[in-house]
Amino acid sequence: MTGEIFRDAWGIPHLRAGDATELARLQGRVTALDRAWQLETERHRAQGTSASFLGPEALPWDRFARRVRLADTARRCLAELDRRDPETGQWLRAYVEGVNEGLAAPDAPLFPASDPSPASAPSPSPGLSPSPGLSPSPGLSPSPGLSPSPGPTGAPGPTAAPGFTAAPEFARAALTPGRWEPWTPLAVWLSTHILFAGFPAKLWRERVVECLGRDAVGLFAADGPGTSGSNGWLVAGQRTVTGQAVIAGDPHRFIEDPGVYQQIRLSCPEFDVVGIAVPGVPGIAHFGHTGSVAWAITNAMADYQDLYREQLRRTGAGVEALGPDGVWHRAARHTETVEVAGEDPVEVEVIETDRGPVIIGGPEGLEDGVSEPGAPPVVVALRYPPRVTGDLGFGALLPLLRARRVADVDRALDLWAEPVNVVQAADTEGGTLHRVAGRVPVRAEANRIRPVPAWEPGHDWQGWHESPHAGLTDGIAVMANQRGPAAPLGVEFAAPHRADRIAALLARRERWSAAEMPALHTDTHLASAAALLDHVAALDGLTGPAAGLRGRLLAWDRRMDADSTGAALHAAVRGALVRQLARHPAFARLATPPAYPEVFQPWLALLPRIGYALEHLLTAKELYGVDRPAAVRAALEEVAARPPAGTWGDTHRLAPWRALPPMTPYDEPALSGDHDCVLCTSSVPGLTDLAARGPAARYVWDLARREDSRWVVPFGASGVPDSPHHRDQLPLWLAGDLVPVVTDWDGLRREAVVRDRGTHEETDELEELQEETDV
Repeated sequence: MTGEIFRDAWGIPHLRAGDATELARLQGRVTALDRAWQLETERHRAQGTSASFLGPEALPWDRFARRVRLADTARRCLAELDRRDPETGQWLRAYVEGVNEGLAAPDAPLFPASDPSPASAPSPSPGLSPSPGLSPSPGLSPSPGLSPSPGPTGAPGPTAAPGFTAAPEFARAALTPGRWEPWTPLAVWLSTHILFAGFPAKLWRERVVECLGRDAVGLFAADGPGTSGSNGWLVAGQRTVTGQAVIAGDPHRFIEDPGVYQQIRLSCPEFDVVGIAVPGVPGIAHFGHTGSVAWAITNAMADYQDLYREQLRRTGAGVEALGPDGVWHRAARHTETVEVAGEDPVEVEVIETDRGPVIIGGPEGLEDGVSEPGAPPVVVALRYPPRVTGDLGFGALLPLLRARRVADVDRALDLWAEPVNVVQAADTEGGTLHRVAGRVPVRAEANRIRPVPAWEPGHDWQGWHESPHAGLTDGIAVMANQRGPAAPLGVEFAAPHRADRIAALLARRERWSAAEMPALHTDTHLASAAALLDHVAALDGLTGPAAGLRGRLLAWDRRMDADSTGAALHAAVRGALVRQLARHPAFARLATPPAYPEVFQPWLALLPRIGYALEHLLTAKELYGVDRPAAVRAALEEVAARPPAGTWGDTHRLAPWRALPPMTPYDEPALSGDHDCVLCTSSVPGLTDLAARGPAARYVWDLARREDSRWVVPFGASGVPDSPHHRDQLPLWLAGDLVPVVTDWDGLRREAVVRDRGTHEETDELEELQEETDV
């Protein structure tokens, strides 16, 4: 069979093949050509082997990945997929074949054997994150041990082999691309989302209960950058100028370079879909448009993972765990070795009870901590759905591509598992869909709040919740991680500010067009500022400078624009207040977190927790004896004595994560927006104004004319630093503009024909395209 690779003016791949299987192979191949370094990094994350080339900073993530059994769970899911859905299993394998072909192509990365030393790989820069976790930490680093990098280390890597142009990071890291296995995409998906639902928040809530009492849990119940979020809205045909629906939104994730999303078009005789894919995973799971139906998702904020405190004991035969029946049961146990660049290998003990893998402690308790006198050793196991069922929901991917109506999307999403999302969909026949998709266990309420004792009955899983469906209100549905159709399934949700603002903006006009939607993406009104400003307004008896600052704050328009001095003043006072509260004796016990593994520490850090929950803390009827007016006064006087000299954008700048710092420094741009703005660019109040998390893509799906749809990502289609399409979308992303979705094949340039078994024939049009777009 033959496949064809086309590109538009932005380097976005448009793929055409004879059938779905060949198309999956082509998608894997083009992803390897565009994102080889990213794929290699993700493969190592999923396997728990990233420390082998990134060094000891990545070790905490690798230890977690091994203990939680990511790779083994992915293998289990593949076996179950092959049993239930062999067609999708073969389709997945075709994608993996394409990845391996792309990595082995003549222009793929090759590391010269003459210089294999990892010593030349640059060190991770000291950054924002106290945690090496792969994923959500409160506003900071999303990946193994490395934080947002402002520039190069200045240390050149080894000399590349002749013709090496595809991914120079391989030479710098002294790394050769490894082979993907059929289960690798499942492992990549799982490693990307294992912390997505924020189960470490249960460790924080347990600390809050211990230190302040159960009533305090609600005070700190707020989404933070540690929880991936999104905006999404569906405008039905009755509210559009064309009479056909429009779907728009933007997923909020850690901003990575290369990006976490991949714009792509997949076309074969069965279907022709444009959408936003995840590099390393076939198909289009979250945001797609088939021409007759379109769909998009937001994080449902559901709680579907449980933590169990275990009692373990060693025996001559291994390890046993005390069950709820009062009987000691054999636990699975083995050891694994984690290679660490520049250091000795580290052995990791992997234990799994009937509840799930042990992720904290062991039979002797914490490695770096001491149990309370008289208390059993600290041991915590994680129970998560794909480990139980062997299903990640990949059976939904092909049906989504084949969907023609919302009923097809609805049926496909019945197969979805993880993460749990709220989905909005519409078709050209006027159908709409607003539902939750994913697997949430039915269990005791206590399971949802904090770790529960594994040796007590009543905490087992009792089947799965039905997926809630919802309707539209006056032809509109808005989701921004607030309480909505998923409310019965979650514990902590986003404040309603983003959702309320989007709904209010949409209510200003009776009819909307797709072209008008990007204005909503970039709205910077900060409704949550009211809690602080109300306290500021009530102050009197201030010093002269503080009184002047008070007047400027109260006159501010509450927009977090990059060029706003008022926004800078608000952020400075907010940060000072967060630090004031964090130092208060009422929270002293929370200031010292337990000695849990480093990957969980961001969820237990007091300063970010206060920053994200500030609105609740300021509006609560009582706050454990804290004199909030006095704290606000002190923060105001502190900032008045040393006010920020410039605008919000001077300090609120993009801080993307990179596995390796760039060899050429980037002057990362100033950003508008804030955590509770529709333009959600999240910093960590009280700690840093830098934004590591924000819109990882934006989209507008037009059901009237697919070619009037638009999309954009923060950087570009290519992960290759020297490519003209590495950062060419950044100016549009910053300005709130989007790239046209090209659907006319005559408006594209054919880059290559890929024949059976990966023969790659480049066309003369590629060089012309690069010349035209290198501006």
